Amino acid sequence: MSKLSPINQARWLKFKHNRRGYWSLWIFAMLFVISMCAELIANNKPLLVSYKGELYTPFLVNYSETTFGGEFKSEADYQDPYVINLIDKNGWALWAPIRFSYNTINYNSPSPFPAPPSASNLLGTDDRGQDVVANILYGFRISILFGLMLTTISSVIGIAVGATQGYYGGKVDLIGQRLLEVWSGMPTLFLIILLSSVIQPNFWWLLGITALFGWMALVGLVRAEFLRTRNFDYVRAARVMGVRDSKIMLRHILPNAMVATLTNLPFILCGSITLLTSLDFLGFGLPLGSPSLGGLLLQGKNNLQAPWLGISGFFIVAFLLSLLIFIGEAVRDAFDPSKAY
Repeated sequence: MSKLSPINQARWLKFKHNRRGYWSLWIFAMLFVISMCAELIANNKPLLVSYKGELYTPFLVNYSETTFGGEFKSEADYQDPYVINLIDKNGWALWAPIRFSYNTINYNSPSPFPAPPSASNLLGTDDRGQDVVANILYGFRISILFGLMLTTISSVIGIAVGATQGYYGGKVDLIGQRLLEVWSGMPTLFLIILLSSVIQPNFWWLLGITALFGWMALVGLVRAEFLRTRNFDYVRAARVMGVRDSKIMLRHILPNAMVATLTNLPFILCGSITLLTSLDFLGFGLPLGSPSLGGLLLQGKNNLQAPWLGISGFFIVAFLLSLLIFIGEAVRDAFDPSKAY
Protein backbone atom coordinates (compact mmCIF):
# COMPACT_ATOMS: atom_id res chain seq x y z
CA MET A 1 0.00 0.00 0.00
CA SER A 2 2.82 2.44 0.82
CA LYS A 3 4.21 2.10 -2.72
CA LEU A 4 0.89 3.03 -4.35
CA SER A 5 0.11 6.58 -5.37
CA PRO A 6 -2.58 8.37 -3.31
CA ILE A 7 -5.18 7.93 -6.06
CA ASN A 8 -4.45 4.20 -6.37
CA GLN A 9 -4.57 3.84 -2.60
CA ALA A 10 -8.04 5.40 -2.68
CA ARG A 11 -9.08 3.01 -5.45
CA TRP A 12 -7.83 0.02 -3.48
CA LEU A 13 -9.75 1.16 -0.40
CA LYS A 14 -12.92 1.54 -2.46
CA PHE A 15 -12.37 -1.93 -3.90
CA LYS A 16 -11.97 -3.40 -0.39
CA HIS A 17 -15.07 -1.52 0.71
CA ASN A 18 -17.06 -3.58 -1.78
CA ARG A 19 -17.02 -6.69 0.39
CA ARG A 20 -18.72 -8.88 -2.20
CA GLY A 21 -16.13 -8.10 -4.86
CA TYR A 22 -13.21 -8.21 -2.43
CA TRP A 23 -14.04 -11.67 -1.10
CA SER A 24 -14.90 -12.86 -4.60
CA LEU A 25 -11.36 -11.97 -5.65
CA TRP A 26 -9.87 -14.00 -2.80
CA ILE A 27 -12.14 -16.98 -3.48
CA PHE A 28 -11.35 -16.87 -7.20
CA ALA A 29 -7.61 -16.65 -6.51
CA MET A 30 -7.81 -19.58 -4.07
CA LEU A 31 -9.75 -21.73 -6.56
CA PHE A 32 -7.33 -20.86 -9.34
CA VAL A 33 -4.32 -21.86 -7.22
CA ILE A 34 -6.05 -25.12 -6.27
CA SER A 35 -6.80 -25.89 -9.92
CA MET A 36 -3.18 -25.23 -10.87
CA CYS A 37 -2.24 -27.98 -8.41
CA ALA A 38 -4.80 -30.39 -9.89
CA GLU A 39 -2.23 -33.16 -10.37
CA LEU A 40 -1.54 -33.11 -6.63
CA ILE A 41 -5.23 -33.35 -5.75
CA ALA A 42 -6.72 -35.70 -8.35
CA ASN A 43 -4.40 -38.24 -9.94
CA ASN A 44 -4.52 -41.91 -10.84
CA LYS A 45 -0.78 -42.21 -10.17
CA PRO A 46 0.92 -42.02 -6.77
CA LEU A 47 2.59 -38.73 -5.92
CA LEU A 48 5.53 -40.50 -4.30
CA VAL A 49 6.58 -44.15 -4.14
CA SER A 50 9.22 -45.70 -1.91
CA TYR A 51 10.33 -49.03 -3.34
CA LYS A 52 13.27 -50.93 -1.83
CA GLY A 53 14.70 -47.76 -0.37
CA GLU A 54 14.44 -45.76 -3.64
CA LEU A 55 12.04 -42.85 -4.13
CA TYR A 56 10.00 -42.44 -7.31
CA THR A 57 7.57 -39.74 -8.50
CA PRO A 58 5.13 -41.52 -10.85
CA PHE A 59 2.92 -38.44 -11.37
CA LEU A 60 5.92 -36.70 -12.97
CA VAL A 61 7.88 -39.56 -14.53
CA ASN A 62 6.64 -42.65 -16.35
CA TYR A 63 8.06 -45.87 -14.90
CA SER A 64 7.73 -49.34 -16.37
CA GLU A 65 6.16 -52.18 -14.44
CA THR A 66 9.57 -53.88 -14.18
CA THR A 67 10.77 -50.97 -12.03
CA PHE A 68 8.56 -52.31 -9.24
CA GLY A 69 9.27 -55.98 -9.86
CA GLY A 70 6.60 -56.60 -12.48
CA GLU A 71 6.86 -58.59 -15.70
CA PHE A 72 6.06 -56.03 -18.42
CA LYS A 73 8.26 -53.18 -19.69
CA SER A 74 5.22 -51.05 -20.48
CA GLU A 75 4.18 -48.20 -18.20
CA ALA A 76 2.95 -49.39 -14.82
CA ASP A 77 -0.80 -49.33 -14.26
CA TYR A 78 -1.15 -48.07 -10.71
CA GLN A 79 -4.85 -48.97 -10.67
CA ASP A 80 -3.93 -52.63 -11.14
CA PRO A 81 -4.08 -54.51 -7.79
CA TYR A 82 -1.05 -56.54 -8.91
CA VAL A 83 1.16 -53.42 -9.19
CA ILE A 84 -0.22 -51.97 -5.96
CA ASN A 85 0.58 -55.22 -4.16
CA LEU A 86 4.17 -55.18 -5.51
CA ILE A 87 4.70 -51.67 -4.16
CA ASP A 88 3.11 -52.41 -0.78
CA LYS A 89 5.29 -55.48 -0.28
CA ASN A 90 8.53 -53.56 -0.71
CA GLY A 91 7.67 -50.01 0.29
CA TRP A 92 4.80 -47.56 0.32
CA ALA A 93 2.92 -45.13 -1.93
CA LEU A 94 1.62 -41.64 -1.25
CA TRP A 95 -1.59 -40.99 -3.19
CA ALA A 96 -3.48 -37.82 -4.07
CA PRO A 97 -6.72 -37.25 -2.09
CA ILE A 98 -8.70 -38.21 -5.20
CA ARG A 99 -7.27 -41.30 -6.86
CA PHE A 100 -8.67 -40.48 -10.29
CA SER A 101 -7.47 -38.17 -13.04
CA TYR A 102 -9.86 -36.51 -15.47
CA ASN A 103 -9.55 -39.42 -17.94
CA THR A 104 -9.45 -42.30 -15.45
CA ILE A 105 -12.24 -44.85 -15.79
CA ASN A 106 -13.43 -46.34 -12.53
CA TYR A 107 -13.75 -50.01 -13.49
CA ASN A 108 -14.50 -50.90 -9.87
CA SER A 109 -17.67 -48.85 -9.72
CA PRO A 110 -20.51 -50.86 -8.11
CA SER A 111 -23.07 -49.08 -10.33
CA PRO A 112 -23.36 -48.79 -14.11
CA PHE A 113 -22.19 -45.55 -15.72
CA PRO A 114 -23.05 -42.82 -15.04
CA ALA A 115 -22.67 -43.88 -11.43
CA PRO A 116 -24.21 -41.81 -8.60
CA PRO A 117 -22.08 -40.12 -5.91
CA SER A 118 -20.27 -42.54 -3.63
CA ALA A 119 -17.32 -42.70 -1.26
CA SER A 120 -14.88 -43.24 -4.13
CA ASN A 121 -16.54 -40.74 -6.51
CA LEU A 122 -17.85 -37.85 -4.43
CA LEU A 123 -19.91 -36.38 -7.28
CA GLY A 124 -20.38 -39.60 -9.17
CA THR A 125 -19.08 -40.47 -12.64
CA ASP A 126 -20.13 -39.47 -16.15
CA ASP A 127 -21.31 -41.89 -18.82
CA ARG A 128 -17.69 -42.79 -19.62
CA GLY A 129 -16.98 -43.77 -16.01
CA GLN A 130 -14.76 -40.75 -15.31
CA ASP A 131 -14.79 -38.98 -11.96
CA VAL A 132 -16.84 -35.75 -11.99
CA VAL A 133 -14.73 -33.98 -9.32
CA ALA A 134 -11.52 -34.60 -11.28
CA ASN A 135 -13.16 -33.34 -14.46
CA ILE A 136 -14.34 -30.19 -12.69
CA LEU A 137 -10.88 -29.56 -11.24
CA TYR A 138 -9.03 -29.96 -14.53
CA GLY A 139 -11.80 -28.31 -16.56
CA PHE A 140 -11.79 -25.29 -14.24
CA ARG A 141 -8.07 -24.84 -14.84
CA ILE A 142 -8.38 -25.06 -18.62
CA SER A 143 -11.29 -22.61 -18.63
CA ILE A 144 -9.43 -20.05 -16.53
CA LEU A 145 -6.18 -20.36 -18.50
CA PHE A 146 -8.06 -20.11 -21.79
CA GLY A 147 -9.99 -17.08 -20.54
CA LEU A 148 -6.88 -15.32 -19.23
CA MET A 149 -4.92 -15.92 -22.45
CA LEU A 150 -7.80 -14.87 -24.68
CA THR A 151 -8.43 -11.76 -22.58
CA THR A 152 -4.75 -10.79 -22.69
CA ILE A 153 -4.38 -11.31 -26.46
CA SER A 154 -7.69 -9.60 -27.25
CA SER A 155 -6.89 -6.66 -24.98
CA VAL A 156 -3.45 -6.09 -26.51
CA ILE A 157 -4.84 -6.12 -30.06
CA GLY A 158 -7.88 -4.03 -29.14
CA ILE A 159 -5.83 -1.42 -27.29
CA ALA A 160 -3.32 -1.17 -30.16
CA VAL A 161 -6.05 -0.73 -32.80
CA GLY A 162 -8.07 1.73 -30.72
CA ALA A 163 -4.99 3.77 -29.83
CA THR A 164 -3.89 4.00 -33.46
CA GLN A 165 -7.33 5.10 -34.64
CA GLY A 166 -7.82 7.62 -31.86
CA TYR A 167 -4.36 9.16 -31.98
CA TYR A 168 -4.03 9.69 -35.72
CA GLY A 169 -7.71 10.27 -36.47
CA GLY A 170 -8.63 11.43 -39.98
CA LYS A 171 -8.48 8.80 -42.71
CA VAL A 172 -6.83 6.27 -40.38
CA ASP A 173 -9.79 6.48 -38.02
CA LEU A 174 -12.35 6.54 -40.83
CA ILE A 175 -10.98 3.49 -42.64
CA GLY A 176 -10.43 1.69 -39.34
CA GLN A 177 -14.03 2.25 -38.28
CA ARG A 178 -15.41 0.93 -41.57
CA LEU A 179 -13.23 -2.19 -41.36
CA LEU A 180 -14.24 -2.64 -37.73
CA GLU A 181 -17.92 -2.44 -38.65
CA VAL A 182 -17.50 -5.11 -41.31
CA TRP A 183 -15.46 -7.39 -39.03
CA SER A 184 -17.83 -7.01 -36.06
CA GLY A 185 -20.81 -7.82 -38.29
CA MET A 186 -19.56 -11.33 -38.98
CA PRO A 187 -21.41 -14.15 -37.17
CA THR A 188 -18.49 -15.11 -34.94
CA LEU A 189 -20.01 -18.15 -33.25
CA PHE A 190 -21.22 -19.65 -36.53
CA LEU A 191 -17.83 -19.11 -38.17
CA ILE A 192 -16.07 -20.83 -35.26
CA ILE A 193 -18.54 -23.74 -35.45
CA LEU A 194 -18.02 -23.97 -39.21
CA LEU A 195 -14.23 -24.00 -38.91
CA SER A 196 -14.36 -26.45 -36.00
CA SER A 197 -16.38 -28.87 -38.09
CA VAL A 198 -13.69 -28.82 -40.80
CA ILE A 199 -10.54 -28.75 -38.64
CA GLN A 200 -9.99 -30.86 -35.53
CA PRO A 201 -9.81 -28.16 -32.82
CA ASN A 202 -7.37 -28.09 -29.93
CA PHE A 203 -6.60 -25.62 -27.18
CA TRP A 204 -4.24 -23.41 -29.21
CA TRP A 205 -6.35 -23.53 -32.35
CA LEU A 206 -9.43 -22.43 -30.43
CA LEU A 207 -7.44 -19.70 -28.71
CA GLY A 208 -6.21 -18.33 -32.03
CA ILE A 209 -9.56 -18.40 -33.81
CA THR A 210 -11.46 -16.85 -30.91
CA ALA A 211 -8.82 -14.13 -30.49
CA LEU A 212 -9.20 -13.35 -34.20
CA PHE A 213 -12.80 -12.30 -33.59
CA GLY A 214 -12.72 -11.29 -29.93
CA TRP A 215 -10.41 -8.26 -29.89
CA MET A 216 -13.02 -5.59 -30.65
CA ALA A 217 -14.43 -5.14 -27.15
CA LEU A 218 -11.93 -2.47 -26.06
CA VAL A 219 -11.40 -0.67 -29.37
CA GLY A 220 -14.23 1.83 -28.88
CA LEU A 221 -13.24 2.74 -25.32
CA VAL A 222 -9.55 3.23 -26.11
CA ARG A 223 -10.30 5.09 -29.35
CA ALA A 224 -12.61 7.53 -27.55
CA GLU A 225 -10.02 8.21 -24.84
CA PHE A 226 -7.26 8.85 -27.40
CA LEU A 227 -9.53 11.12 -29.46
CA ARG A 228 -10.30 13.11 -26.30
CA THR A 229 -6.73 13.34 -25.07
CA ARG A 230 -4.68 13.80 -28.24
CA ASN A 231 -5.23 17.58 -28.37
CA PHE A 232 -4.47 18.27 -24.71
CA ASP A 233 -1.73 20.80 -24.06
CA TYR A 234 0.79 18.32 -22.65
CA VAL A 235 0.39 16.11 -25.73
CA ARG A 236 0.88 19.07 -28.08
CA ALA A 237 3.93 20.15 -26.08
CA ALA A 238 5.41 16.67 -26.38
CA ARG A 239 4.90 16.78 -30.18
CA VAL A 240 6.59 20.19 -30.40
CA MET A 241 9.55 18.86 -28.42
CA GLY A 242 9.97 16.08 -31.01
CA VAL A 243 8.85 13.16 -28.86
CA ARG A 244 8.01 10.11 -30.98
CA ASP A 245 4.35 9.29 -31.51
CA SER A 246 4.79 5.83 -30.01
CA LYS A 247 6.29 7.32 -26.85
CA ILE A 248 3.49 9.87 -26.54
CA MET A 249 0.87 7.15 -26.95
CA LEU A 250 2.44 4.81 -24.43
CA ARG A 251 3.60 7.26 -21.78
CA HIS A 252 1.16 10.17 -21.91
CA ILE A 253 -2.18 8.95 -23.27
CA LEU A 254 -2.40 5.20 -22.62
CA PRO A 255 -2.38 5.51 -18.77
CA ASN A 256 -5.59 7.55 -19.02
CA ALA A 257 -7.18 4.96 -21.30
CA MET A 258 -6.20 2.11 -18.98
CA VAL A 259 -8.82 3.18 -16.42
CA ALA A 260 -11.68 2.24 -18.75
CA THR A 261 -9.75 -0.82 -19.92
CA LEU A 262 -9.17 -2.26 -16.45
CA THR A 263 -12.81 -1.87 -15.45
CA ASN A 264 -13.84 -4.02 -18.42
CA LEU A 265 -11.24 -6.80 -18.13
CA PRO A 266 -13.18 -8.98 -15.63
CA PHE A 267 -16.25 -8.86 -17.88
CA ILE A 268 -14.16 -9.75 -20.95
CA LEU A 269 -12.68 -12.67 -19.00
CA CYS A 270 -16.20 -13.78 -18.10
CA GLY A 271 -17.21 -13.66 -21.75
CA SER A 272 -14.12 -15.63 -22.81
CA ILE A 273 -14.88 -18.45 -20.38
CA THR A 274 -18.53 -18.46 -21.46
CA LEU A 275 -17.47 -18.76 -25.11
CA LEU A 276 -15.29 -21.83 -24.45
CA THR A 277 -18.03 -23.40 -22.32
CA SER A 278 -20.58 -22.80 -25.07
CA LEU A 279 -18.37 -24.34 -27.76
CA ASP A 280 -17.69 -27.40 -25.60
CA PHE A 281 -21.38 -27.76 -24.86
CA LEU A 282 -22.20 -27.63 -28.57
CA GLY A 283 -19.47 -30.17 -29.35
CA PHE A 284 -17.24 -27.76 -31.29
CA GLY A 285 -14.72 -27.00 -28.56
CA LEU A 286 -11.86 -28.99 -27.10
CA PRO A 287 -11.17 -32.52 -28.42
CA LEU A 288 -13.30 -35.37 -27.11
CA GLY A 289 -12.00 -36.61 -23.78
CA SER A 290 -10.58 -33.26 -22.66
CA PRO A 291 -11.68 -32.00 -19.23
CA SER A 292 -14.31 -29.38 -19.88
CA LEU A 293 -17.04 -27.57 -17.95
CA GLY A 294 -19.11 -27.30 -21.12
CA GLY A 295 -18.61 -31.00 -21.75
CA LEU A 296 -19.92 -31.72 -18.25
CA LEU A 297 -23.05 -29.67 -19.01
CA LEU A 298 -23.48 -31.66 -22.21
CA GLN A 299 -23.19 -34.86 -20.18
CA GLY A 300 -25.97 -33.59 -17.92
CA LYS A 301 -28.20 -32.83 -20.91
CA ASN A 302 -27.62 -36.26 -22.42
CA ASN A 303 -28.13 -38.10 -19.11
CA LEU A 304 -31.20 -36.61 -17.48
CA GLN A 305 -31.46 -39.74 -15.33
CA ALA A 306 -28.17 -38.66 -13.67
CA PRO A 307 -29.04 -35.24 -12.19
CA TRP A 308 -25.70 -34.95 -10.40
CA LEU A 309 -23.99 -34.25 -13.74
CA GLY A 310 -26.16 -31.29 -14.72
CA ILE A 311 -26.29 -29.90 -11.19
CA SER A 312 -22.50 -30.11 -10.75
CA GLY A 313 -21.81 -28.49 -14.12
CA PHE A 314 -24.38 -25.73 -13.63
CA PHE A 315 -23.22 -24.91 -10.11
CA ILE A 316 -19.50 -24.61 -10.95
CA VAL A 317 -20.11 -22.52 -14.11
CA ALA A 318 -22.62 -20.25 -12.37
CA PHE A 319 -20.35 -19.86 -9.34
CA LEU A 320 -17.28 -19.04 -11.47
CA LEU A 321 -19.09 -16.48 -13.62
CA SER A 322 -20.71 -14.91 -10.55
CA LEU A 323 -17.30 -14.43 -8.92
CA LEU A 324 -15.97 -12.70 -12.04
CA ILE A 325 -19.03 -10.44 -12.29
CA PHE A 326 -18.72 -9.43 -8.63
CA ILE A 327 -15.01 -8.68 -9.12
CA GLY A 328 -15.81 -6.64 -12.23
CA GLU A 329 -18.42 -4.60 -10.39
CA ALA A 330 -15.98 -3.89 -7.55
CA VAL A 331 -13.26 -2.81 -9.99
CA ARG A 332 -15.72 -0.58 -11.83
CA ASP A 333 -16.79 1.09 -8.58
CA ALA A 334 -13.16 1.51 -7.50
CA PHE A 335 -12.33 3.48 -10.65
CA ASP A 336 -15.52 5.52 -10.56
CA PRO A 337 -14.63 8.97 -9.16
CA SER A 338 -18.25 9.72 -8.35
CA LYS A 339 -18.45 6.92 -5.77
CA ALA A 340 -17.00 7.49 -2.33
CA TYR A 341 -16.02 4.85 0.18
